[in-house]
Amino acid sequence: MDKKQLTEQDIRTKYITPAITAAGWNIHTQVYEEFSVTDGRIVVRGRMHSRQPPRRADYVLCYQKAKPIAVIEAKDNKHRVGDGMQQALDYADKLDIPFAITSNGDSFLVNDRHGLIYPQVETEIALNELPGPDALWEAYCRWKDIPTERPAIEYPYHEDVNSRTPRYYQMVAINRTIEGVARGQNRILLVMATGTGKTFTAFQIIWRLWKSKQKKRILFLADRNILVDQTMNNDFKPFAGAMAKLSPKGGGMERNGKKLDIELAVKKDKDRVNKVDTSYEIYLGLYQALSGTEEERNVYKQFSRDFFDLIVIDECHRGSASEESAWRAILEYFDSATHVGLTATPKETKDVSNIHYFGEPIYTYSLKQGIDDGFLAPYKVIRVDFDKDLQGWRPSKGQTDKKGQLIDDRIYNQRDFDRTITMDQRTELVARTMTEYMQKTDPMQKTIVFCENIDHAERMKQALINLNPEQVAKNRKYVMRITGDDKEGKDELDNFIDPEEPYPVIAVTSKLMTTGVDAKTCKLIVLDQRIQSMTEFKQIIGRGTRIDETFGKHWFTILDFKKATELFADEKFDGPPEQIYEPEAGGSIVPPEPGDENTAGGVEYPGATYDPNMGCSGDPSTDPSTDGYNTGAEPWGPGDEPREPRKKFHVGSVEFSIIDQRVQYLGSDGKLINESLTDFTRKSVQGQYATLNDFIKRWNDADRKQAVIDELSAQGVSWEDLTEDLKGKLGDEPDPFDVILHIVYGQPALTRKQRVVHAKSRRNIFDRYNTQAQAVLDALLDKYADTGVQSIEDIKVLKLAPFDQMGTPMELLSAFGGKDDYTSAVRELETSLYEDDAG
Repeated sequence: MDKKQLTEQDIRTKYITPAITAAGWNIHTQVYEEFSVTDGRIVVRGRMHSRQPPRRADYVLCYQKAKPIAVIEAKDNKHRVGDGMQQALDYADKLDIPFAITSNGDSFLVNDRHGLIYPQVETEIALNELPGPDALWEAYCRWKDIPTERPAIEYPYHEDVNSRTPRYYQMVAINRTIEGVARGQNRILLVMATGTGKTFTAFQIIWRLWKSKQKKRILFLADRNILVDQTMNNDFKPFAGAMAKLSPKGGGMERNGKKLDIELAVKKDKDRVNKVDTSYEIYLGLYQALSGTEEERNVYKQFSRDFFDLIVIDECHRGSASEESAWRAILEYFDSATHVGLTATPKETKDVSNIHYFGEPIYTYSLKQGIDDGFLAPYKVIRVDFDKDLQGWRPSKGQTDKKGQLIDDRIYNQRDFDRTITMDQRTELVARTMTEYMQKTDPMQKTIVFCENIDHAERMKQALINLNPEQVAKNRKYVMRITGDDKEGKDELDNFIDPEEPYPVIAVTSKLMTTGVDAKTCKLIVLDQRIQSMTEFKQIIGRGTRIDETFGKHWFTILDFKKATELFADEKFDGPPEQIYEPEAGGSIVPPEPGDENTAGGVEYPGATYDPNMGCSGDPSTDPSTDGYNTGAEPWGPGDEPREPRKKFHVGSVEFSIIDQRVQYLGSDGKLINESLTDFTRKSVQGQYATLNDFIKRWNDADRKQAVIDELSAQGVSWEDLTEDLKGKLGDEPDPFDVILHIVYGQPALTRKQRVVHAKSRRNIFDRYNTQAQAVLDALLDKYADTGVQSIEDIKVLKLAPFDQMGTPMELLSAFGGKDDYTSAVRELETSLYEDDAG
């Protein structure tokens, strides 16, 4: 047998796989073959998307499932043994493993860059010398400085019939956390972008620590009731029987009329006092529901200080980092436990720091990494600027608002609108622009509109209802305000995030949906809110980053009316978290910055009480006029009492107009590209076909024109938008060929019907065919004029009208002399369509 004639798959089957099994690796439980390291980045242009090819490691060797140790990259025997090493090293870096191995079927080349087994970095070994699982595992543990006692590390992750294999970054996060605990690390921070499965990761961490008896009692803390309920009913379901919810008021037991299967650990005794059942092993609760100014609310104190071995804090940026936060009291009370914080956005300011509390993150998986790997949805940005937002507006002398108030004489601009002054025409223009976009793309796409406050959200909801009467007539819940003060709106939150539920379509909010809302099918995020906090901005963007292939969600659009997306250009947007914490003298810390829940004007309000279903009461952050902002007032200082907000003016007679609108696309480097769709197309096509003749040659040589169309689609060419634009100039449908000729090479374009007229004028080229065959060719030209070249290249077209009236497919093929002769005739027909440009 000549090895060099074998395919890569043959080399793997005949040589590499047998060598792996001979070394003692269990092919079923310790080896992932064709492991998808990435899904392939999604590229968006216009309204179209394409996926780059996924990256797959040929073999990932694991001590146990989801505990990778080494990666093997295979090549066919025409390659040298080490030709796949760069690829293998890249996979090894992603998987956080020390060994990268390559093979061409002759031998193995092992890269042991940490010197764990071999004396040099790269060593070639025979096929029968591959190290077995025990040898590589011991080397791995030395590399990770893991102690000899490893019950949690060696305990398998949870899997059942329906469970999914963790993605590579989830494996790394889980294993690094377990390893950190094994080394005695008691404060651990994981940073993972929204939509990357933090809760699933937390479950696997808890499962292994709990089942191995390394951590016997565990507390999972979240900051939203819906997060706790979703967690208990989904990822944490395997803990049923050992798990209970800490909820003094029992909130969340029923949602949208659906009874939730949740056990409560807190119940009233005969004196109506909250009593905790301490017989469970895993508890889930809300920071706010477990603590407060009244001692009776501090139910966590019914546990002994050493009751919990492990506390996992979800969305830990929302309060645990602040020393003055009431939530921090819970962590201090259980100080001896291991604390694991999870967040997409660690809070790092000169006043507040997650890193100061937890230490440097042991693992970070960013939004950029998630988009590059194809696990998160990319976005395009449509920036819309209004004249008076940028130029400002000044009232005339003595001008009053709709309530008769004298409007303060100063210049108002984007910073003021919908906060200190309300402009009806501006709200309507935002709603109209958004409505026109949805009508042009998809009026049923799930949409979140972020407004400045609840009052703004209510006015926006009304404007959208009035602009969408047909949709509202179909279902009154087409537009819903979902804010902290509106029970009916909040009750619709589950329906909004449920992919199976079409309504509500548009959720208008201010702060309530910035975090913890798993809206997988959200395709449009509308920003009519000034966002000054990078933490809040990342959380808001995270509402759209989830992919849902089933429901056609591959990317999302950000429609920005307040220049919020300028934060994309901030170097801190997707860089590694950097500690900039500067505690004041004496260690006091100013509470969280504006944008956090339970804050007003950036200062935590000490008199708030918490309802697990409705949020805080007695707190300006839930005041309908502010919803989290001390609108119009001067910033409150530490210890200040809340001040009355400055007067708000309501003006209804000022015209606003759009002065600029641009579309920006996410480039492969994570930067937004400002170039137009035509500029991008020109650059992409000329990168592949430098001259017009290069393109025409490729087009004419292609057995199927669809192959060329698909190639360019993969480069990001948006046929739908480009065709629509050229159609407007030509008055009829152009061919993809003409789209490229005109946009890329500046040539005159023809419509498909014009190309058919030219082809039929040369009908003598079909004279050699019989009458039936000529009729088929004429019908193919008409089909091309109606639907394009793609349709006539598919032989299945012979089953459709009008061909089905001419005879069966077999009869029609026979009229040409058979299938091959029919295919040749179609190629000749295509040549006649494009003959004018053949030179």
